[in-house]
Amino acid sequence: MEMLRVEHIVKQYAGHRALDDISITTRKGEIFGLLGPNGAGKTSLIRIINQITGPDSGKVFLEGREIRRDDIAHIGYLPEERGLYKKMKVREQALYFARLKGLSKSEAKKRLEYWFERFDITSWYDKKVEELSKGMAQKIQFIITVLHQPKLLILDEPFSGFDPINADLMRKEILQLKEAGTSIMLSTHNMTSVEEICDSIALIDKAKLVLNGSLKDVKAQYRTHTYAVQFKGMMFGFANALWADYALSHSYQLDAERAVAHVKLLKGNTLNNLLSQVMPVVEIEAINEIMPTMNDIFIRAVQGEKGGQGE
Repeated sequence: MEMLRVEHIVKQYAGHRALDDISITTRKGEIFGLLGPNGAGKTSLIRIINQITGPDSGKVFLEGREIRRDDIAHIGYLPEERGLYKKMKVREQALYFARLKGLSKSEAKKRLEYWFERFDITSWYDKKVEELSKGMAQKIQFIITVLHQPKLLILDEPFSGFDPINADLMRKEILQLKEAGTSIMLSTHNMTSVEEICDSIALIDKAKLVLNGSLKDVKAQYRTHTYAVQFKGMMFGFANALWADYALSHSYQLDAERAVAHVKLLKGNTLNNLLSQVMPVVEIEAINEIMPTMNDIFIRAVQGEKGGQGE
């Protein structure tokens, strides 16, 4: 079931086209990765979804109907540029933003206590924001963003400013929110996080949509048909058995008798063809396909390399 749909969005700024006919759909309860280089148009799209700016053409739909102004109450937005008031104390600031989102004072206090205890930061209540580190302020803004329990949560670089321990904490919290039914759009340059938590992705480059689909399908599109083959026997014999129908890209010894070779299938050969070639000369112990990482895919897509190479 769909949560968010943007159709044919175009946005122009004084001679610069920020978004050029962008159409994407996210599903309820999924984590959707919005990816792209700096200046690609991601933030422009996020600002349109949040109704901060409007598109020149195109439409935005939430849960199957065209988005309305009052839908903002059901969206949580953590911008990359943090928006806390430095001189205000943490408690009064969090309560202020919670009231803006329509929570009563008593409900806001109750939810605030839950999140501060969850993050073990109740001692920060009376600190001013200017006394907090970047990572500490980031936690406060995350709490403020989720306090009203939005249906759709939009996170722009949520791991920025965090050390590895707190970045891992944030990933776990995002997954918890997903399990509770929150739909999440995640804009990030952290490809490791995309691998770990995203269900689907869209990649925008130079204002255009260049990649869109489930993480599984996108990885399959960019597979290179390269396999890691672990075997017992002589590397020389293994390499000779391949001839010109395969590309041996990398190899290394595990010990005196065992080795691993990375082999790319060429000329329409299958894995069965590869095994039939090498099994007479070595003893196969394990074989696994080497799938491209999201970092590899990001670079290849932005550089204009098409998926499915190596077929």
